[in-house]
Amino acid sequence: MLEIQTKQLPPDVVVIEAAGRITIGRECKELEWAVAKLLKENHKKIIFDLNAIDRMDSTGIGIVVMCAGQVKAAGGELRVACGEGHVADVMRMTAVDKILVWRPTPSEAAAGF
Repeated sequence: MLEIQTKQLPPDVVVIEAAGRITIGRECKELEWAVAKLLKENHKKIIFDLNAIDRMDSTGIGIVVMCAGQVKAAGGELRVACGEGHVADVMRMTAVDKILVWRPTPSEAAAGF
């Protein structure tokens, strides 16, 4: 199960907090839809907070990278907040940590946005 909430970090950063699993299946589409909605509302600074994700597979990595591409195409930037653990290991193994700004916490990811 995937739970998604959004919150604002002043002045103009939106954090998408995800909890649960980002794995193959219909639920992972909700992350895409959340990003699409924010882009329609003209938000350009988005952080995925993945600290409460306990399982991520290749579909989840694909969703994160695809969303980052959509935000970039809209003239914005997507960053990732993720401490150590399963998700961090998966991001390192797939080299996603080399193409996205990645910090342990949302506030650290927002620094210098």
